[in-house]
Amino acid sequence: MPVLLPTRLPAGIGDRLGRTVARTGITPNMVSALGFAGATLAAWFIARDALFIGGLVFLVASLLDLVDGAVARATGKAGPYGAIFDAVLDRAGEAVVLTAVAWHFGKNDSEAGMVLAFLALFGSVAVSYIRARAEIEGMAMREGLFRRQERVAVLSIGLLFGLLLYAVGAIAVLANLTALQRSWMVARYLRAATDEAG
Repeated sequence: MPVLLPTRLPAGIGDRLGRTVARTGITPNMVSALGFAGATLAAWFIARDALFIGGLVFLVASLLDLVDGAVARATGKAGPYGAIFDAVLDRAGEAVVLTAVAWHFGKNDSEAGMVLAFLALFGSVAVSYIRARAEIEGMAMREGLFRRQERVAVLSIGLLFGLLLYAVGAIAVLANLTALQRSWMVARYLRAATDEAG
């Protein structure tokens, strides 16, 4: 059963927040860029072994992903370019943070931690890439055992509560399992489409 965490704020709260932020002149793309800047700052703290502060900054930066969508809907500026811009910065921010985690483990002579961090990074990229390729083929791909929301939550918990090795290990395993799950789903979809066309 896939884990389902919210990808957007409840309609009433999201609309009010979106209108409030929009009145300041801040655009959805500016919110997305701020989220990436926050993730980069979190990575800087993590690379310097300030894991709690890094986890807190990363969590706050990730929550901005809920805000940019609310602003886009409130201002009527939701569109394909904004969605792509947001998605690219989200994945880049996650990659920067996981790279900093690998750096942290390397500084502290944890080879297992480094390996798990790079496996987590690979799995995270693979999950997103498979979704992008599936959508090019006309398949909506929002399902998955361990999507970005779950990865962010687990990594934040690991950073905040001193459980980083366990958190990264969980992401390394579950993100790659999700990539395999989505690969199977895409293969099944494409086989069915081929059979229908034939």
